[in-house]
Amino acid sequence: MSNVVRLAKNTAVRAPNRFFSVLDFDHVQLEECLALAVSLKAARAARRPHVRPLEGLHIALLFEKPSLRTRSTFTIAVRELGGEVIEPPAEVVLGGRETISDVAKNLERWVAGVVIRTFAQSRIEAIANAAPRLKVVNALTDEEHPCQALADCLTLTEKWGSLRGRTITFVGDGNNVAASLAQAAIMLGAHVRVATPVGFELPAHVSAAIRGVTRLGGTLVETNDAVEGVRGADAVYTDVWASMGQESETDTRKTVFAPFQVNAALMGHAAPDALFMHCLPAHRGDEVTDEVIDSPTSVVFDQSENRLHTQKALLAMMFA
Repeated sequence: MSNVVRLAKNTAVRAPNRFFSVLDFDHVQLEECLALAVSLKAARAARRPHVRPLEGLHIALLFEKPSLRTRSTFTIAVRELGGEVIEPPAEVVLGGRETISDVAKNLERWVAGVVIRTFAQSRIEAIANAAPRLKVVNALTDEEHPCQALADCLTLTEKWGSLRGRTITFVGDGNNVAASLAQAAIMLGAHVRVATPVGFELPAHVSAAIRGVTRLGGTLVETNDAVEGVRGADAVYTDVWASMGQESETDTRKTVFAPFQVNAALMGHAAPDALFMHCLPAHRGDEVTDEVIDSPTSVVFDQSENRLHTQKALLAMMFA
C-alpha cells in the first residue's frame, strides 16, 4: 500500500502523457510501473483500498479491432482507479464519417484520456497531435503492443524475481508483440532471441531501435532457425501466424510457419523448466499445440490477468 501512495505523490516516476511504445519509458519508469503493478495486484487480492487518481475523470476507449482482454482489462482498470469509461459507437470509424483530427478535438473537450486499439501507429499519433491535452495509450497497433509487453514482464518477474540474464525466445512472426516484448525485456536486462521464417523478421527500423537499449545489459539475436532460437531458453513465446488484417494470408502462412510451431519437440530444446507464453487468442494446432499451451509451465492466463494490473499501474502513473 505504501508503494501506491508514494508513487502517486512522486512526480519523478510519473509516466509520459503519451504511451505509444515501451520506448516511451526509460528503464526506471518501466521498473516503477512493474513495482506499482505488484502493489496494486496485492491490494486488489486483499480487497484493500488504493489510490484513485481517475476520480471524476472519463477515459474513452477507441477500438477498431476486436478485443476481449484489452477491452475488459482497461474497463476494469479505469473503474477501479475511480474513473468512468465511454466507448463511442461502432459507426464512429476514425477517418470515416469525420476526420481523425475532428474526432480527437471533440474527445479532448470531454475526456481526460484515450485508449486506442487500431491499425497504423500513425492513427494514434494523429489523435495525439490534434488533441495535445489528451493522455493517449496505445492498446495495440500493427507496429507495437506495449501494454502486452508490460504484462509479460510482470509475469516473468513474478516467476523469476528478475529478467536480468534470462533468455526469452519469441518464435513465429516478427510482429508487434515480438517488437514490444523485445524492447521491454532487453530494457530489463534479458537476452531476447527472435526466431522467424525468412522474410518475416522484425522490421529493420524496429531492430535498430531495440538494439539502442541493449546498453542496459540485454541483447537481441535474430535467427531463421526455430531450434537454435529456443535452445536453452528460459521462456518460449509465440503468437498467431496471421494477425488481424492478414486473414487472406492464412493458408500461405500456415505452410511457411509450420516448422515454427511450438510443440513438445521444440520445447524439448529449451531449458527443462522453460515457461511457455502467448498473448492470446491462440490458434491451437497452428502456432502451438494443446499439449504445450495447457502444460504446467504455460503462463498464458497469468499474462492475461496481469494485463489488468500493469494497465492500472500505467494509468495511475500517467494521472498521478
